This record gives sequence, C-alpha cells and structure tokens, in this order.
Amino acid sequence: MDALSGTERLIALSEIQELKARRDHSLDLKEWDTYVSLHAPDHVSSHGAQDGGDMGSAADVVRQLAVTLDGVITAHHSHTPVIEFETPEKAKCVWAMEDNLYWKQGEEDHWLRGFGFYHETCEKRDGVWLFTSRSLRRTHVMMSPGAKLGAERAALNKQNA
Repeated sequence: MDALSGTERLIALSEIQELKARRDHSLDLKEWDTYVSLHAPDHVSSHGAQDGGDMGSAADVVRQLAVTLDGVITAHHSHTPVIEFETPEKAKCVWAMEDNLYWKQGEEDHWLRGFGFYHETCEKRDGVWLFTSRSLRRTHVMMSPGAKLGAERAALNKQNA
C-alpha cells in the first residue's frame, strides 16, 4: 500500500469531514439529489429497527427518508471522528452523532433525541470521496410520550386530517 504523506493525509481528512458535513446538511435541508450524490452507486446502509432497519442503496435510503421525514424538522450533528485509512483511497470512519427531530402528530408536538455512532466507509472515486456504507448504532434514544415516526405517523396524520 502506498501510504499517504502527512499533507496528503490532512487533505484527505479534511475532504472526508466536509463530505460528512454535506451529508448532514443535505439530510436536514431535505436536498435529496445532493444527498444521493455524496454516496457511491453501490452504497449500502443498515440501521437499527427503530431507524428503518436495512435500507439498501442511497437511492433506497432517500425514498425511505423522504417519507419518514416528511413534515419533520431535523438537526443532525456528527463530530469527533475516528478516521482510519485502509489505502490512500479507502477509509473507515466512526462518528459520534446526535440527532433531534421535531414534528406534529395531529395537534400534538412530538420529538426524538438520539445519540450514538455512525460506522461508515468511504472511497475516493474519480478524485472525489463518496460514502460506500453506513451503519447507525444508537446508544440512547428519548422520545416524547406517544410519538410515532414514519408510516405509522403518516397514517395517524391522515386519520386526523
């Protein structure tokens, strides 16, 4: 393996951190085209049952997120990364995360606050870093009493409309 020089490593770390920031921003702003563009076509995402379970490709993830997060205000924060390079073009990343979600369920305000870690891989393809896999491992979740997310929330809102 060709090792990254000190400067090359710093540049790669900065590029990967920017990739993660752009992912969080596009998720919170619901800019789905940008979100997909940050992921390799063969990207695979898997989350816990509470967060959608096995979600598949980035396009599959966006289809699910667009439904789950419709009408939901989100704030995702990823920080204190541990980034290890397997090769100059492949990295494994672990990011501490916090997310806050706010929505109406009928006439009631609801929320979710979660903590955990994203375990991700990324590769530099055609000169650009892209996510190739993601797994969310939550360590703690707090939700307002009676809160429902995703299809269950959508069905409740339809009943109350």
